[in-house]
Amino acid sequence: MVLAIGGLLLAVTPPLITAALPGIELKAAARRTAGSLRLAREIAVAEGRDASWVLDIEQHRYRIQGDHRGGSLPGGLDLELVAAEQEMQSEGVGAIRFYPDGSSTGGRVILKRGDAGYQVGVNWLTGRILIAEWEG
Repeated sequence: MVLAIGGLLLAVTPPLITAALPGIELKAAARRTAGSLRLAREIAVAEGRDASWVLDIEQHRYRIQGDHRGGSLPGGLDLELVAAEQEMQSEGVGAIRFYPDGSSTGGRVILKRGDAGYQVGVNWLTGRILIAEWEG
């Protein structure tokens, strides 16, 4: 009886884990985005200079301008950047700039798959970075 129950659990568990992975990947990408934005803000404050967090939507890559740090986001996600017009370098590349006082140009990054996802927002006045759920 124990072996039958164990076999049943082994048969049922992998599909459940596979179904949960896209949501886990999406949340991890949102957390990674927020972490890199926080790092850019910390660099601006600690070094007393502007620090821009740059996102290339088509390549799914981000970097901190003038710094060697950067990363990538999963390819299966749809990305959207809402940023100040002067920070948009092209239609697919834009930035959120942080200032030495901790403030920023503000903006948000939307990471989605279908009609669900997360938005990582940056408050322009305080530079505070928050993650919230997003629905289409």
